[in-house]
Amino acid sequence: MEQLSGQDASFVYLDTPNTPMHIGSVGIYDPSTAPGGFVRFKDILAHVESRLDKARSFRQKLVRVPFDLDHPYWIDDPNFDLEYHVRHIALPQPGDWRQLCIQVARLHARGMDLSKPLWEFNIVEGLDNIEGLPKGCFALVAKVHHAAIDGMSGVELSAAVHDIEPVPVDRSAKPKWKGENEPAVTEMLMRTWMNSVTQPVRFAKTLAQTVPGAARLIREVAGGDVSLKGAKMAPQTILNGKVSPHRVWDSTVLPLAGVRAIKDRIEGATVNDVILTIIGGGLRKYLQQRKALPKASLTAMAPISVRADGEKEALGNLVSAMLVQLGTHIEDPMERLAFVRKEAVNSKAMTNAVGARTLTEYSQFIPSGLAGLGARLYSRLGVSNLHSPVFNVVATNVPGPRVPLYFAGAKMVRMMGTGPIFDGMGMINAIYSYGPDIAISFTSDRDMIPDPANYAAALKEAYEELLHAKPKAEASAKPEVKAEPAPAKKAAAKPVKAKAAPKKPALKKPAVQAAKPAAKAKPKAKK
Repeated sequence: MEQLSGQDASFVYLDTPNTPMHIGSVGIYDPSTAPGGFVRFKDILAHVESRLDKARSFRQKLVRVPFDLDHPYWIDDPNFDLEYHVRHIALPQPGDWRQLCIQVARLHARGMDLSKPLWEFNIVEGLDNIEGLPKGCFALVAKVHHAAIDGMSGVELSAAVHDIEPVPVDRSAKPKWKGENEPAVTEMLMRTWMNSVTQPVRFAKTLAQTVPGAARLIREVAGGDVSLKGAKMAPQTILNGKVSPHRVWDSTVLPLAGVRAIKDRIEGATVNDVILTIIGGGLRKYLQQRKALPKASLTAMAPISVRADGEKEALGNLVSAMLVQLGTHIEDPMERLAFVRKEAVNSKAMTNAVGARTLTEYSQFIPSGLAGLGARLYSRLGVSNLHSPVFNVVATNVPGPRVPLYFAGAKMVRMMGTGPIFDGMGMINAIYSYGPDIAISFTSDRDMIPDPANYAAALKEAYEELLHAKPKAEASAKPEVKAEPAPAKKAAAKPVKAKAAPKKPALKKPAVQAAKPAAKAKPKAKK
C-alpha cells in the first residue's frame, strides 16, 4: 500500500463530471506488419495481458481515506478484469479523419470509475479513409488518470506494451499478482494520525530547502539575470471560463526536420521554443477569426519533469511548471520566435533559481478534505469567470522514440496526445514526437472551440509562415548600420537623409534585437 503525494491527490479532488482528470494518447497502427498480416482483438487482449507486470499502473486502484481526512492510497486490485479495461469499437463508414476526431473527443469526455485501476485502452477499427495512412489501420485511444502518471511516466507505460520489432504475441505469458485486501478503517485512521504528527517536521524541511532558492532568485533579479516583467496575470480569453462536459480533439502533424530548420535560424532557440511559437501563431490566427484576440500576449503553462533517473517507474506526478508568454500580440513570426525564446529562457532561469523540485514538495501539505471541497465549490460557483487567469493554455511536450514501435505486431505510424481541461483553462496542447514527425494535438471544450478543424488549420499555417519567413528585421538592419558613416562625407543635401536614417533603426530596434542572436538580446532583457 502506497500513499499518493499531495500533487497526485489533487487530480483526484479536481475530478468532476465536467472535468475528468485523465491524460492519454492516440496511436495509429498498421496491422499489415503483424505475423499473418492482421491483428485480431483477442491478439490484443493476449498481448496486453502478457505485459501487465511491466507497469504498476495497470493493476493498482485507489482507496480513499474516510471523509478524505488524508490523501488516498494505491493497492493492487484483487478483482482485476482485463476486458473491462481493453475495449473494442469501430468507426462508421467512410472512416475518415473527422470521424476519428469526434470519437476520440467522446471517449476522452467520459470520466473513469475511480474504484477500479485508472486506465482504459479503446481499440478503434475502421480507419479506412484518412489521408497519409494505409487502409485497414486501427487506433489505440489510451486513457490513464493523471493521479497515476505524468507525461514522462506515461512514456514508461507506453514502453510496457510496445516492442521495437513485430514479434508474435506470446500467449503463454500470463503474469499474475496477488491482490491486496482493502485496509481496515482503523488502519487508515491510524496512518492519518501518524502523518499529522510528522507533517510539521516535513514542512520545516521543505521550508529550509526553499530559503536558499528564494535568496538565489533575489540575487539573480537584482543582477539582471532574471526579469519579473512577465510575472503578471494572463488576459481573459474565450478559453478561460467554466468548462462543459463536452470535448473536442484534433491534431496537426508536422515534419520534425522542418521544425529543427526553423530552430536553427535563431541562435540558442530550441525545438520547444519553435513549438510554443507555432501554438502562439495558431492561437493568434484562430482568435482573430473569432474577433476575440486580446491585446496582451497569451500565456502558456509548460510542465517540467523533475523525475530523477531512479524514479522513472515511480507512480504519480513528479513535475513542476514554467509560464511562457506566447507572443500572440506579435504579427511577424520570426519576431515572435525571438520573443518566445527570451521568455522561455527567463522563465527557466526563474524556475531553476527557486528549485523546480522544491515547488512540488509543497503540494504534499494541501489539506485533503479542504482541497476536495474547494475544487467542487470553485467549479459549482463558476469562480473561474470572476478573475483573470494565471495562464491561458497548457503546452506539454513529451519526447517520443526515434525508432519504429510495434503493438501486438502492428507498426505504429502516428502518435498523438490528449489531456485534461478544467475551469479557467479550456485548452491543452499535447506535443508528441515520434520518428520523423512531431504532432501538436489539442483537447478543448466544445463550447469554447466549436470549430476545432479551424484551429488545427491555424497551427499548420503558423508553421508554414515560420518555415518560409525571412528575417526582415535582421536583413534591413545590417545595410542601415553600414550606411551610417557614408552620408557624413557627402554633400549638404545628404546629411538630411543621414539624420532621418538613424530614426528608422531606433524605431525598429526592439524588432531587430528580438530577431538577433542571444548575444545582442541580453542587454534588452536586463532593462
